[in-house]
Amino acid sequence: MNEQTGGPRTLLKRLREVMAEELGAQERLDKIVRHIAGNMIAEVCSVYVLRSDDVLELFATQGLNPKSVHEASLRVGQGLVGTIAATARTLNLDNAQKHPAFRYLPETGEEIFHSFLGVPILRSGRALGVLVVQNQDKRVYRDDEVEALETTAMVLAELIAAGELEGLDKQGQGLDLSRPLNLKGAALADGIGLGHVILHEPRVVVTNLFNEDAEYETRRLHQSLAKLRFSIDDMLQHREVARDGEHREVLEAYRMFANDQGWVRRMEEQVRNGLTAEAAVEKVQSDNRARMMRQADPYLRERLNDFDDLAYRLLRELVGKPHGPVTDRGDKDYVVVARNMGAAELLDYNGPALRGLVLEEGAPTSHVVIVARALGIPVVGQVHNALSYADSANPVIIDGEEGMVYLRPTEEVQEAYAEKVQFRAKRQEVYRSLRDEPAVSRDGQPVSLLMNAGLLMDLPNVKNSGAAGIGLFRTELQFMVSSRFPRSGEQEQLYRDVLESVEGKPVTFRTLDVGGDKVLPYLRSEQEENPALGWRAIRLALDRPGLMRAQLRALLKAAADRELRVMIPMVTETREVLQVREIIQREVSLLTRFGHRVPRALALGAMIEVPSLLYQLDDLMQAVDFVSVGSNDLFQFVFASDRGNARIARRYDHLNRAFLRVLRKIVVAAQAHGTPLTLCGEMAGRPLSAMALMGLGYRSISMAGAAIGPVKAMLLETDIGKLEGALLAEICKSYGGQTIREFLMDFADTNGIPY
Repeated sequence: MNEQTGGPRTLLKRLREVMAEELGAQERLDKIVRHIAGNMIAEVCSVYVLRSDDVLELFATQGLNPKSVHEASLRVGQGLVGTIAATARTLNLDNAQKHPAFRYLPETGEEIFHSFLGVPILRSGRALGVLVVQNQDKRVYRDDEVEALETTAMVLAELIAAGELEGLDKQGQGLDLSRPLNLKGAALADGIGLGHVILHEPRVVVTNLFNEDAEYETRRLHQSLAKLRFSIDDMLQHREVARDGEHREVLEAYRMFANDQGWVRRMEEQVRNGLTAEAAVEKVQSDNRARMMRQADPYLRERLNDFDDLAYRLLRELVGKPHGPVTDRGDKDYVVVARNMGAAELLDYNGPALRGLVLEEGAPTSHVVIVARALGIPVVGQVHNALSYADSANPVIIDGEEGMVYLRPTEEVQEAYAEKVQFRAKRQEVYRSLRDEPAVSRDGQPVSLLMNAGLLMDLPNVKNSGAAGIGLFRTELQFMVSSRFPRSGEQEQLYRDVLESVEGKPVTFRTLDVGGDKVLPYLRSEQEENPALGWRAIRLALDRPGLMRAQLRALLKAAADRELRVMIPMVTETREVLQVREIIQREVSLLTRFGHRVPRALALGAMIEVPSLLYQLDDLMQAVDFVSVGSNDLFQFVFASDRGNARIARRYDHLNRAFLRVLRKIVVAAQAHGTPLTLCGEMAGRPLSAMALMGLGYRSISMAGAAIGPVKAMLLETDIGKLEGALLAEICKSYGGQTIREFLMDFADTNGIPY
């Protein structure tokens, strides 16, 4: 900036003086906009604040009609200001009125102004309002001016967040933190938890924003970074972490981010602009969060959680607060409520009193959700404004089956869920008593009940659940929680641990299924419009044969003198199976030549997930040793129905007649060729749909460990022969609705089958 404007340091100095004055909130805000306008030689400076009803209200202005203050407003997404709030993105326009989102507010008198610079007022990446400067002349504001306004917006964010602005709740939009609330979210991990709220707020409230000595603040920043890096190194040396691969990989990722020089340079720049070290950390992370939340790339969004955690740890170093989770938990059961959190933080909380996790964000593939499932903790994610509605020590009930969170529940709800928990506990006792019972139907037909797994933490559940083995080991989870490509020796050790832990039971390893929404940090690819239909799974592996060879070599060495079962995901053509078989044969020859022991038996299978395979079944059955139906993806592709899209999730039923005919077609082909057949997916883990699978002819199904008990209880009471005839007749009908769910429920009720 030029001499006249003085730059961000001059502006911050003036704002610091204003913040120190004894002024009312409105008077302080009015003075701030005058200083900003003068510093930036702007004819207009305005502050819009987001109310709790999602309306942006004009709270102060220099240059617009003063009578429009507290009268002019826009909804989030409406007009330029609303667009900035909705996207958390800066708009820099030389002619605002030509922008398609422009909306004229006649009460403001802004029609004479053309150039427009609007920045979101961000706190922790969330827009609390919008700061705008305008000029009559058409011009694009310079980068240094944008930087100055963004830094100033951070000061305003603290003013707003501190609750100093009167009138935000003048229309009764405030939150009542005493009344019961039922919040709907996404069911990410099954189970029910009752306890009291612990707010996971590792974020430090930054009150000291302006620095007096940039060199001193830079030293503080680097000293705290050194302590942060040391603490991560220290955790990596901890014996428990070293022993458990998944925990270690999470911390390895943190160590990589803590040494990221780009992150450090951005914080140093903010200190030079006049912020304290902690304010610099806060601003850079807020900018990161706003930018990364706009990304469609699931890898970048997942990394956001890791960067958040790292920034919070650095802030705690700067202000001298201890690391780790909330320590004052009392002696009661508790449920953690968070915007999001890293997997390492959940491990800090893990203990017998932890009853559940509620996330404002979160996705089924998030690291924290993967670890929570392995720990048996129910999770409900995508609960909008959970942190705003919840207060510390509030009673809470989390239902991981229905995706519901009950804050401050009524006595009736508490009693209903207390009964539900008792009922579930009694059922679990029944399921445990069935653990060693043979999985045989009432009419004597054996069914193999297998377990899905992917982490070392899953493995004890093979024995605890009474599973016949592991029908699907998701090898990609080891890759997803790692900051680098797992070395061949690390892969080999994991696979050997899996095989040894199951004590001779069969294990089917699925080769690397990445791409789509499962992106690896060290295997970057171009963004795709339809990632589920794109470069993923076997397509990626065959294009990167070195990656596949390394994994297959590790599997072959780990399974020395044992049986090895390898399954290929996302097969579209039989040719892909033949290519993989050639790679395996070459690896076996190579290992044998160098004196390595190899498996005594090797079975190669394919997952049927892509509808094109339905027209190649005869060829496929001859090319493989076994097949496994991936019911989740197959259903998604058959119905062109994104399983993660809440708008259409309830529109289609797995028990649809058309889909069951598809599944029956696969059974017939497998039986004709004598090819072993398994089904993996959500259908297998629900007693009613598992009953349908048995009626279709499936005698091997794989599911989550917790589902084996309920499915076995159903199986023991089912006459499969009787069911099969009735079911096959039912799915062939061309009338009576698309789903046979009611037919199955009636059959179960009539025959005393639990579901």
